[in-house]
Amino acid sequence: MRIGILGGGLAGLSLGYFLGKKGYDFAILEKNTETGGLLKSVNVEGFTFDVGGSHIIFSKDKEILNFMVSLLGSNVVRNRRNTKILYKGNYVKYPFENGLADLPKQDNFECLYYFIQNLIAKEKGLLRPPKNMKEWFYYTFGKGIAEKYLIPYNEKIWKYPLDQMSTVWVERIPQPPVEDIIKSSLGIPTEGYTHQLHFYYPKYGGIQSLAKAFEEPMKDKVITNFAIKKIKKEDKKWIVSNGKRELEFDKLISTIPLQELINVLDDVPHEVEDAVNNLKFNSLITIGIGLDKPKLNSLSWLYIPDKEILTHRVSFPSNYSPYVAPESKSSILAEITYREGDKVSKMNDTEIAERTIEELNRLGIIKRDDVVLTTVYRFKYAYVIYDIEYKKQLKIVHNYLTKLGITSTGRFGSWEYANMDAVVKMARDVTDWIQSNTNP
Repeated sequence: MRIGILGGGLAGLSLGYFLGKKGYDFAILEKNTETGGLLKSVNVEGFTFDVGGSHIIFSKDKEILNFMVSLLGSNVVRNRRNTKILYKGNYVKYPFENGLADLPKQDNFECLYYFIQNLIAKEKGLLRPPKNMKEWFYYTFGKGIAEKYLIPYNEKIWKYPLDQMSTVWVERIPQPPVEDIIKSSLGIPTEGYTHQLHFYYPKYGGIQSLAKAFEEPMKDKVITNFAIKKIKKEDKKWIVSNGKRELEFDKLISTIPLQELINVLDDVPHEVEDAVNNLKFNSLITIGIGLDKPKLNSLSWLYIPDKEILTHRVSFPSNYSPYVAPESKSSILAEITYREGDKVSKMNDTEIAERTIEELNRLGIIKRDDVVLTTVYRFKYAYVIYDIEYKKQLKIVHNYLTKLGITSTGRFGSWEYANMDAVVKMARDVTDWIQSNTNP
């Protein structure tokens, strides 16, 4: 049996890796000149930037975590998270509820007061269960934390009304113990999201080194520059064409965005076309900034909820590994989400870079005079948006693909906001499913 894997991002590469270990014949079809997808890293004058967004290696699943780390061999470093939120000029410990003592006293009081008031109301049964993301923030954290950080930051990153977003994604966020909130307010150190308190990162080459590690044992199975134009089924065989070349497979596994997959299939029912067109997502711009400064700070990354500032998150790659910047220099990666047609999407790369540098300089994060280079990249598909209709629309699309016999997985194939570890686990599970239902 020959399997066609559509897309050579992390999902496609993971599938190929696991299928290869099980003895299956397969080919990975990638439209770009190289694999990696959002795990793309570029080297510019000795600076390495993860231009598909800042990625770190962590997981609650120790088996998956150890597997990913083992792929890198000696090319790996371990870091302890040092992350902050920039709030009213204060560097607040991340997550926000674990850094209340870093807030101005009145803000600290309001966060603690409303959290406890909310807790009492829940215990008395006075609060109804949340029906959307905005209600969930109030229900879980109280008015103070919700309005000071969670709502403005999430409105900024999602570019979508929170009262029209599902709770599907936020329900996986750990709920803070009341004792941690009280300790945090008093300045007693606590840690949240402990599964990412320590994280791993490639020593050399940026996060794409992980993609390359997956690809290494199966390079002969990867076909790049293959932009899929048409998929059809003939005599129980799948025919995949790029307009110039046709390849034949017994089974297809797609990791490309659902919209792109549906567009290359014939005779798709209108209901399915409408459903996939109603699936919402955000695009991403990253701005890599090289600095003529040995060490800017000791931060891992910084969240910026202020809506007047373009970037929502700034990471510090040269703090992940000293080998991703030239000696005596450091680096920054700023991330900006946008939706096609909005103001940000209409700005050119020079405007984006100049405004980002000006704003980071004004905030005191960098000095303009230290900037030696910038690089700007855009990715159409970056963040899956869980709107209220999300489950309904997704079910229609996946039911159709299942009926056709196409398995769709990965962040954009399953249409889930999945981290790297979740994507790798999906690939492993799909491989196990195939093995239990077929023979190599």
